Amino acid sequence: MKDLYSRISADRAVSPVSDGDNTALVSQIIDLQGYHSLVFIIAAGSLADADATFAVLVEDGETNNLADAAAVADGFLRGTEADASYTFADDNVVKKIGYVGNKRYVRLTITPANNASAALFSAVAIKGDAELQPAA
Repeated sequence: MKDLYSRISADRAVSPVSDGDNTALVSQIIDLQGYHSLVFIIAAGSLADADATFAVLVEDGETNNLADAAAVADGFLRGTEADASYTFADDNVVKKIGYVGNKRYVRLTITPANNASAALFSAVAIKGDAELQPAA
């Protein structure tokens, strides 16, 4: 019998945070060793500024500090960065973006523009297709 619980692992990407300016929210670096896919689940709370936008970027690389980070090509994403991004009208919305590339390390960045009020965000990385099951 196959079950999802044994095939995935969850990592903290962005701890719950209130961003009151245009400071980018950069996730933890996610190590995909032993996994073949990843989905970032991004949750927004209240987005108070009436003209703010929040662009999502996914980067990958082979070094553990992502010194070699590059934007992920669209062919290695499931969904689009545009669809995973937010506007001020997306209060309390959860979005996702998937990764199926071949690099070991991945991170997510949420970059605000025109944000002068508290914007609440968090993100979780769900690593999938574990080589060894059940996944830890």
